[in-house]
Amino acid sequence: MIKFSFFPSFHTWCGLLLVSLVTLACAGGDESQDEKTTEKIDRFALVNRHNVVLEKPDTLASLSVGNGEFAYTVDVSGLQTFPAYYEKGVSLGTQSQWGWHAFPNPDDYEWEEILRYDTSAIGQVISFPVQWKEGRKKEVTDYFRTSPHRLHLGIIGLEITKEDGSTINVDDLQNVHQELDLWKGKITSTYTVEGQPVKVELYGHQEKDGISAKISSPLVGNGKLKVKFRFPYGSGCHVCPGYDWTQPEKHESLLEVIKPSHVRIGRTLDSTEYVTDVSWKGNGAFETSDKHTFLLNAQEGQNTLEFTALFSEEGEGKVPDFGATANSSEAGWQAFWQSGGAIDFSECTDERAHELERRVVLSQYLTKLNCAGSLPPQETGLTMNSWYGKFHMEMHWWHGAHFGLWDRVGLMEKSLPWYFSSLEKAKATAARQGYEGARWQKMTDPYGDESPSSVAPYLIWQQPHILYFVEQIYQARPEKETLEKYKELVFETATFMASFAKDSKVDGKYHLIAPLIPAQELFPANSTDDPPFELAYWHYGLTVALDWQKRLGMEENKKWREVLDNLAPLAIKDSLYLPSSTHPRAYEDDFYLHDHPVVLGAYGILPKTAMIDTVIMKNTLEKILKIWNWESTWGWDYPMMAMNAARLNMPETALDALFMGEEKNTYLPNGHNYQDKRLRIYLPGNGGLLTTVAMMAAGWEGAPDRPTPGFPDNGKWNVKWEGLRKMP
Repeated sequence: MIKFSFFPSFHTWCGLLLVSLVTLACAGGDESQDEKTTEKIDRFALVNRHNVVLEKPDTLASLSVGNGEFAYTVDVSGLQTFPAYYEKGVSLGTQSQWGWHAFPNPDDYEWEEILRYDTSAIGQVISFPVQWKEGRKKEVTDYFRTSPHRLHLGIIGLEITKEDGSTINVDDLQNVHQELDLWKGKITSTYTVEGQPVKVELYGHQEKDGISAKISSPLVGNGKLKVKFRFPYGSGCHVCPGYDWTQPEKHESLLEVIKPSHVRIGRTLDSTEYVTDVSWKGNGAFETSDKHTFLLNAQEGQNTLEFTALFSEEGEGKVPDFGATANSSEAGWQAFWQSGGAIDFSECTDERAHELERRVVLSQYLTKLNCAGSLPPQETGLTMNSWYGKFHMEMHWWHGAHFGLWDRVGLMEKSLPWYFSSLEKAKATAARQGYEGARWQKMTDPYGDESPSSVAPYLIWQQPHILYFVEQIYQARPEKETLEKYKELVFETATFMASFAKDSKVDGKYHLIAPLIPAQELFPANSTDDPPFELAYWHYGLTVALDWQKRLGMEENKKWREVLDNLAPLAIKDSLYLPSSTHPRAYEDDFYLHDHPVVLGAYGILPKTAMIDTVIMKNTLEKILKIWNWESTWGWDYPMMAMNAARLNMPETALDALFMGEEKNTYLPNGHNYQDKRLRIYLPGNGGLLTTVAMMAAGWEGAPDRPTPGFPDNGKWNVKWEGLRKMP
């Protein structure tokens, strides 16, 4: 039996959301996106009924503005006034795609020092950059895991002085009301301090990496409210805000006056340099408080202070004012909401519908802000650091695939230049290991360097992702230009995949053999063969590659065809798909009932092929639902199960999976997918939710011929949608 709840019991605010449940409506659609209803969705109403409203400080409900290249996350004050208070929640980040820092390397650590050599069953010697536990190799490991890391660009908050001369803390904010206007990308925060009103209006610019704020309060005019700018050193912590305040001697913050209302702070951290341009309206003073702290103060009697802060690598000659930034934000976000797909649940009568709509709307905002930039996202986006700010390429599908289904494939496409810039390193990895083509990195950085790990270098399920993405692009733009643009990535990826598969003299089949670690990462690298999801993904990827050759009028690659036609079947025991052919007792050993139940992804994430027997897959889903250790799962496991159930024509089970009452399936007031005390936000969960709901509404290849085939046909799910694309 699946457990169901909207939120885990430890969230005291969950009851408030439950009482606000409303109803929803809908008609299905087809691959060409033709609507099956004549009534257009009121997108303004849809979006605005899920504006986030807070009435008190909540460290798990910080709010962000941004544009995919840059994000700025604030506390209840409307700026970043209380960063320490929020550190254990959703911390207050100021991050960009270009802002990276590496620690100095005075001991000349070389990446090659951490290679370990494993021997496969067929005698192939393969090197992997692993984590060493002692001696110099541990030092080298630690260096290349932490460098480079994503940089926190600076804290911009308020310094408010009370009547007794002390500085406020978060408890001094009374009568709090904070609202994120999703349609405009605006955060408005009002409160009182010792009876004096404060109002902060905040926007993020949509073409530049910066923010503008308008602060209105009598405290501005009497000098008791100032804007404080603080600049940290880079941090090599694993999951954290990304700043270090303990080493002020290791970096520089140099103030330069550009003109009376425009200053520039030049930042130098070892080999990293960037600047922060700050401009303001009217008379004011910008002064140095200490080595890395600056204060902006309005003129006496001026009760409103407007300022803009822009972050860049070289500086901005002209800084847009508050009005220009507001116009940019409102135009950019309105264009986003009015384009692509939309799903409206307002006429559904199932009690879960309103909460599902809330999660969907907020997930669109969060993924546009965090996952639609020029690099693949880290798992916590531009909000805070996880795994040192590096990105995990096996997660790229979860961050990006939904954009294609929501007819926003261009947002996903923004991150694909990374594959071109990292192609030579991917080819070098494959060659070093004795393969052909390009082996894509797992845990990596803007430069395509592979981080040492005991797991990451052995994973293979990230390899076909680029094939999935470019096929989405081709389906949206079926033009020769698309084929020509991406064919090199397609061919190099497929060449590696065919090279990686090894033929067996015993059964004449091509197998995926050790050393490898599947997506269910607890399986040992040196004794795991033929994981089912990876086999199915190999089938999908090679099929796409051969289709691209056909579209280009090329002769098909014989090796790709041979591997595709002779892939090993998915291992079966007791009418269940096994998670590995070399672990036949996996469902009988509690150790293997943890982490991702990714066998379900072979028919859920992926379409049906001749490899899949739906009866056996249904048996497998039902078995997993009964025996799995759900506390060990991750946020994307629930949408993956829902996709699997939907394809198996089990829509009630699909919805139950989306609402399983597990901690890692929590969606916070700000829409973020919470995991645990260590990893408070997790954007693959948000992306997976968007993929799944679009699929359940618009359908998939081979779906039942009825509107919204992934939702129950019980009269309670009258879902209205438009602009979505059918899933493969």
